[in-house]
Amino acid sequence: MKDVMIACDFADKDALENFLTKMGDAKPFLKIGMELFYKEGAPMVKELKERGYKIFLDLKLHDIPNTVYKAMKNLALLGVDITNVHAGGGIEMMKWAKRALDEAGGKTKLIAVTILTSLDDKTLSDELKINLTASEAVKKYAENAKAAGLDGIVCSPYEAPLAKSIGLISVTPGIRLEGDGKGDQKRVATPAFAKEQGSDYIVVGRSITGAQDPLKAYNECLKQFIG
Repeated sequence: MKDVMIACDFADKDALENFLTKMGDAKPFLKIGMELFYKEGAPMVKELKERGYKIFLDLKLHDIPNTVYKAMKNLALLGVDITNVHAGGGIEMMKWAKRALDEAGGKTKLIAVTILTSLDDKTLSDELKINLTASEAVKKYAENAKAAGLDGIVCSPYEAPLAKSIGLISVTPGIRLEGDGKGDQKRVATPAFAKEQGSDYIVVGRSITGAQDPLKAYNECLKQFIG
């Protein structure tokens, strides 16, 4: 199950295609987020699936249950491998999202975003008035995701053992190769550390997409994370 996902935070399809040409014959697991999806839409996702790429569609749906249900019914038509909602929407919202995917055949795994890796304990306390540490908040959101019947959570590698302990898969962003900058992330880790913590999937962005040799960087991530 373990795999390295590449965060395709590109402005448009042309930029994505330029990157993919640098990957040679490799068919990495691609994370398509809001920036690229809102520019290119469903047709690009369908095409990538037809070309043999695994897709994590990272749109973080967060709305009232009925709206999320209807949106997820449409996303189910894309046949992506993984998609997500925000756990902050509550158990009922997550249940309705899962129901939409189940009604479409249940081939797409559904995971919940817990606490963004750009947030830390101080931000939670000072700005959001959440009187829990990041790890404590992730634990509560993970328990809610489990109660809603989801397949897993998005969390930092530091919380991956928690996900495993309650039977959820963990998708862990904020991964950097040793020596790379943190950027706008705060809770970051290396692929090797994520492996030690038991992450199921790691999401790597700029350490690969911004590398002089992206394929070499990707292979290094695979080596550290999978061996």
